[in-house]
Amino acid sequence: MLENIAIILVNTTHPGNIGGVARAMKNMGLGDLRLVEPKLFPHEDAVARSSGATNLLDNAQLFSSLEDALADCQLVVGTSARERHIPWPLINPRELAAIAAPLPQSQRLAVVFGREDRGLTNEELQLCHHHVNIPTNEQFSSLNVAAAVQVITYELRMAALGQSQQTEKPQWGTRWDIELASHQELELMFEHLEQVLIETEFLDPDNPRQLMPRLRRLLMRSVPDKVEVNVLRGILKSVQRKTATSGNVVVPESGRDEEIDGHR
Repeated sequence: MLENIAIILVNTTHPGNIGGVARAMKNMGLGDLRLVEPKLFPHEDAVARSSGATNLLDNAQLFSSLEDALADCQLVVGTSARERHIPWPLINPRELAAIAAPLPQSQRLAVVFGREDRGLTNEELQLCHHHVNIPTNEQFSSLNVAAAVQVITYELRMAALGQSQQTEKPQWGTRWDIELASHQELELMFEHLEQVLIETEFLDPDNPRQLMPRLRRLLMRSVPDKVEVNVLRGILKSVQRKTATSGNVVVPESGRDEEIDGHR
């Protein structure tokens, strides 16, 4: 399990924090470090703080966007310490570890950490299936990013050790039969969904309000697999063919405003 976990740092300001994260990862047996537009890297402070975990720094992958860093990941969890305008599925590190432990070796988990001063943006968090929060002292809740990585990777390691020592009964009584959808497949699905909603005039692109973030939350928390995404896209294509054939868009006027109220 640990070999399939990527730790992603977004716009890290202090190179020493990157080194501290590399040390925490190596302590817990993780090796996939990904950096999205760090302010300073490589840097001697990163090497010094890594305390010997320089192989992780040498092999760290650099990306120009979070989307690129997530391209090969099937399950994405973003770290968040703030309440959001739209509530999102929130788990603690131990719950995250329980979700990660049964994942097959072909599936990759990404845990995303944001900027030191303001974390991840709403748009970045909307790329994630779950949000993980470390339940710290409310009177002093700020955690250094390396300390946060240490807490989360410790729980992931403990879950991996437990998984190797016993064969747990799978949830729902059977192993999941289809691979989870990749980040790219999900993003293409959301683009397709938004396109169809605009074509059917359910979504006004000039006044979108919170419709797409709420639909994204609905679908992301279900963690769809590849077949489920293909089915949803097949439905969308069917709608497009039907509306193209009829030459007009069929949207019932009765109840339409009531439906739209759900995403205000």
